[in-house]
Amino acid sequence: MQTTEIAAKIKKLPGHLIPEVIDYIDFLLNKYEGNDLKNNDKKDGFKFDWEGDLSELKDQYSAVEIQHNALDWRF
Repeated sequence: MQTTEIAAKIKKLPGHLIPEVIDYIDFLLNKYEGNDLKNNDKKDGFKFDWEGDLSELKDQYSAVEIQHNALDWRF
């Protein structure tokens, strides 16, 4: 959505709702402060930068066993 579309929608709102929009924008900016907001706007969704990290375990465990044990190994 382009900023012009957002501005057009904001103009359609009753005046008493504008402060809520501003508060929500401020909330989002604070929530993601320090993060690169432009890089977080990806359409692909998932990252697979972990792929192959457990390859050294392939002789000890099957893929199913790794999936079942994954939660235990995280903590």
